[in-house]
Amino acid sequence: MRLPHLAAGMLALAAVLAVPAAEPQSVTWIFDRLDRIGGHPVTLLGHPRVIDTPAGKAVRFNGVDDALFIDTHPLAGAAEFTWEAIFRPDGGRPEQRWFHLAEQDPQTGADTGRRMLFEVRIINGQWCLDSYVSSGGPGKALMDRKALHPLKQWYHVAAVYDGREFRNYVNGVQEGAGEVHLTPQGAGHTSVGVRINKVDYFMGAVRLSRFTRRALTPAEFLKPPNP
Repeated sequence: MRLPHLAAGMLALAAVLAVPAAEPQSVTWIFDRLDRIGGHPVTLLGHPRVIDTPAGKAVRFNGVDDALFIDTHPLAGAAEFTWEAIFRPDGGRPEQRWFHLAEQDPQTGADTGRRMLFEVRIINGQWCLDSYVSSGGPGKALMDRKALHPLKQWYHVAAVYDGREFRNYVNGVQEGAGEVHLTPQGAGHTSVGVRINKVDYFMGAVRLSRFTRRALTPAEFLKPPNP
């Protein structure tokens, strides 16, 4: 007599287990190996290498042909976000795209143009941050060419979107802001050390990155590395 109830209970449990798990609120990638980053397989371009630094292990890029490609978009589906990274720019060419999150067409696998980017500009032996986002309308670039920082030091950078305003920061200090309407991006992939289309290589090192599905305040950021 209890079998129908048991069967119904098992069906209910199966239905619960079939519901996709919610995306984690925050994910951190540590760049301390070359085969997997954040639990995801890595495709190597060139010969990036793991180095020991005062900030911990990091991946070093030569600015010529080194890059990592990771088959996931860690902020896909996020209506708000905070994207942080700890990195060290070492010089090199004037324009460098060093971290790129790109949406892909689910049918063809082609990039849709909806993307998020961390870039640097090298100006008179120093660097400035360029942050860019494009998702569902006109994109927004944030760059202050007068906000220059010394090379070959470790920095914390962040890009934040609260549903209305896009902002960027270096070591917790806001450098740019602008209103923009962004819709959540779909699934895609990531490149580190170069733009997705393999132009504008980065010279320097990347220690870690954290992706959070809400807008953090500077007080909630990862702590900047010690000078």
